[in-house]
Amino acid sequence: MQGKLYLCATPIGNLDDITFRVLRTLKEVDLIAAEDTRHSIKLLNHFEIKTPMTSYHEFNKIEKAGYLVDKMREGTTIALITDAGTPGISDPGEELVRQCYEAGIEVTSLPGPAACITALTMSGMATRRFSFEAFLPSDKKERARILKELTGETRTIVLYEAPHHLKRTLSELMEVLGDRQISLCRELTKKYETVMRTTISGALTFYGTEEPRGEYVLVIEGKDVKEMIEEKEKAWKSVPIEEHMERYLSQGMDKKAAMKQVAKDRGIRKRDVYQSLMEGETK
Repeated sequence: MQGKLYLCATPIGNLDDITFRVLRTLKEVDLIAAEDTRHSIKLLNHFEIKTPMTSYHEFNKIEKAGYLVDKMREGTTIALITDAGTPGISDPGEELVRQCYEAGIEVTSLPGPAACITALTMSGMATRRFSFEAFLPSDKKERARILKELTGETRTIVLYEAPHHLKRTLSELMEVLGDRQISLCRELTKKYETVMRTTISGALTFYGTEEPRGEYVLVIEGKDVKEMIEEKEKAWKSVPIEEHMERYLSQGMDKKAAMKQVAKDRGIRKRDVYQSLMEGETK
């Protein structure tokens, strides 16, 4: 019989957050694949788990995933754990899951802690819709592209950040997104857990004199929908209606549909578009 992959969520700080099901699974599987075995051995020792471990991390994820899949084909059961939280969320676990499905290996996830969800629920921000970006890319061009995409994001935005990069990231957010509400969630589930609800400018002022400490999850309000609509209408109103119409007609729209879309873009009635076009024709 083939083996199976268990995605086991482990605590992000407080060891009491581990589930009975994860503990039982870690003891029963044949092998544990850990992001950092030196870090995970502390967790296993604490709960007296003797299961063998092997490393699975960002720098060996493709080749090692192939090895682990072969082991599961032979019948080995494997639990995947990350340094903290749920495997596959902002870590190399997604590659192993992908290769398992390609090989027909069964995968199951044992739910538990996830820093992004923990921060979102205690941030005081809107939670129904959110955009999770994890850590922003280190590459300058890619980072700039992602930040530009976020300028029009109306959902709540969730980012991860390390303390030594926090000030730079806050400055970039202020420059690109403008001053928005933000909750800085620090050291989640640990002894010095804090949530600072402020603005991006307020956070910059605070960390102008205070040194960031601990791992951060930044929860940022999305762009106001009404404000975004007003900005779009203002931009369209700078374009003559005739030119605005021509843009849609050149795309293959019929005149009636184009007038309707122009009216919607500009926040006016279709009758107003028609009248403006008629006035233009009589001049």
